[in-house]
Amino acid sequence: MFGRRGGRQLRRGFGRRGAPPVLQHANQMMMDGDFASAADSFKELAQGAENLFPQRAPILFLEAGRAAILGGDVQAGVAHLRRGLTLLASQERFHRMRVLGQRAIEELRTRGLNAEAEEIGSLLGANLPSELPVEPKPVKRPVLPTHCPSCGGVVDADEIEWIDDLTAECDYCGSPLRGEE
Repeated sequence: MFGRRGGRQLRRGFGRRGAPPVLQHANQMMMDGDFASAADSFKELAQGAENLFPQRAPILFLEAGRAAILGGDVQAGVAHLRRGLTLLASQERFHRMRVLGQRAIEELRTRGLNAEAEEIGSLLGANLPSELPVEPKPVKRPVLPTHCPSCGGVVDADEIEWIDDLTAECDYCGSPLRGEE
């Protein structure tokens, strides 16, 4: 990934004024099981973020893909997954691409969508460099909330980007998330 601290101001995007209500609503629809509506909302957010908040767009496309697949629209879901992963590759965020791509593959296989999982695996193979820079050893991190207080997005401490040893950044809205030790 590129310099972590240098790009922070652009990456925060949504977090400056609080999470957009449409993002909060999309996350709520996911929790309520209204996956088709959530997929549409996440797709719309992702498309809008491509120019204004390019660091947010891949995550929003990935969530649109997940929601579409959960809602039964596998074809659209895989297209959104491909778009999100391709954006991560174009931004040279290869570690995130690998982690999130592997998660997508696991979820697809869990649902019996093996051909789709292979398609995503091929995309990863074609876009990930043969050698990724070594990631620093993980330090013991504080416990984060399970959902972002600003937008309601799911927080996965193993997949989130950390700003410093105590603070992570919400993938969806960019709000800082302070952990408890």
